Amino acid sequence: MTASTVDVNTSADGTLVIHPRGILDAGDAVALRRTLVQAIRQTRPLRLVLDLAEVRELDPINLGTLVAACQIGDDHHVAVFLDHSSMALADTLTAAGVPRHRLRHII
Repeated sequence: MTASTVDVNTSADGTLVIHPRGILDAGDAVALRRTLVQAIRQTRPLRLVLDLAEVRELDPINLGTLVAACQIGDDHHVAVFLDHSSMALADTLTAAGVPRHRLRHII
């Protein structure tokens, strides 16, 4: 994943926001996983938001990574939310195991 496909910011309330863009495929899987694991295990914000507004496509590997991020977040007491996904992506995430309450602002 290159700098042009993901931004990581901290909001004023301490929420860590990860904003991937474009098509997330197998070539992005290692970098996305590394970014999420570092955020959850090392940075340990109270909240981690994955802003999916500009994600056009998500392959099965990255889908699994997002599901795992929710579970790892629970283990490390980090609330993980997935914001601004399309309805189709929200349905796919739910079917893959993301609890519906983690999906916010579905567009």
